Formats: sequence, structure tokens, C-alpha cells
Amino acid sequence: MSAATRIVRPFASRALPQKLPLSSVRRISPAAGFPRGSIRSFSQSPFLEVKKYTESHEWIELADDGKTARIGITKYAAKSLGDVVYVELPVKELEVGAGEPVGAVESVKSASDVLSPVSGTVVQGNAILEDKAKFINESPEDEAWIAEIEVSDAAELDGLLDEAAYKATIDDE
Repeated sequence: MSAATRIVRPFASRALPQKLPLSSVRRISPAAGFPRGSIRSFSQSPFLEVKKYTESHEWIELADDGKTARIGITKYAAKSLGDVVYVELPVKELEVGAGEPVGAVESVKSASDVLSPVSGTVVQGNAILEDKAKFINESPEDEAWIAEIEVSDAAELDGLLDEAAYKATIDDE
């Protein structure tokens, strides 16, 4: 170490931290002070966060209560349909079986039934789509769900595709 460095280093270590603005001071995460593995995670069960898919391009997502689920069409289906002009929503309290129509989507190119991935009773249709059918093109796998149903048998979800398997079927087309 040079003589200049030995002289400047003690001075710099006292002077620099006092002169720097707070935004440039490196902040340490509060978790850094805890031993590894002692931080508790408050996540939900992964089963409740999983979205399932069908080969006919519908999705279903089970709610936290484990009884109700939302059904819609996938991004791939929305893109394939083109500009959606009308959505036929299901009637409240309609009982549907797995693979039965729960609604329909019409676009400038074609029309397509929306099939229920599982058996259940319709709780409600998405009222947003009555006035703004085009919303399906903007948010097909999020806020533009088509029906909310009360699931008769949650075990039927086990026979559906996960995201990776669904993407593999799309890649084959």
C-alpha cells in the first residue's frame, strides 16, 4: 500500500459517509440480519393459485374458497378469434357438465362455444362483457372471464392441463 493511501484512507472513511446524500447510501434488507431459514413466508397453497387449461382453449381458476371458479378463453383462443363483437353469457343457476357449453364468443371471423372444463352451477356471468365484448381481446386470461361457477367436484380439475402442458399443445398446432 502506498504512503498516500495509508494517509487518505482513515480520513476518507470518516468524511465520506457524512458527506454522501442519503439516496446513495446502500440499504441493507432487514432480512439480512436474520439467520437463513428463519423468515416466515405467508403464501397461499399453490393449488389455489394454479390455473388449469383444456385442449379446446378454455381456462379455469379455482377461487380461494375452493368451491367457486372462473372460466374463460385463453390468449391463444382470443388471438385466433380476432376482434370479438359479442359474448353470450350463461344464465344464472344453469347446471353444466364438463365439456358442455357455458357461453359463446362471436368475432368478425367466427363464432365458438365456450365449454365448461368441470361440472357445476353457474353463479354469474361477467357483466362487463355485456357492454364491452372486445374486452376479451384485451384481457382474456384475467378480468375478461366469461362465467363464475360453483364447482360440483374439484377432483375434475386434476384431469386438466397445467400451463406447460397447454403450451406444448399450442406449439404442436
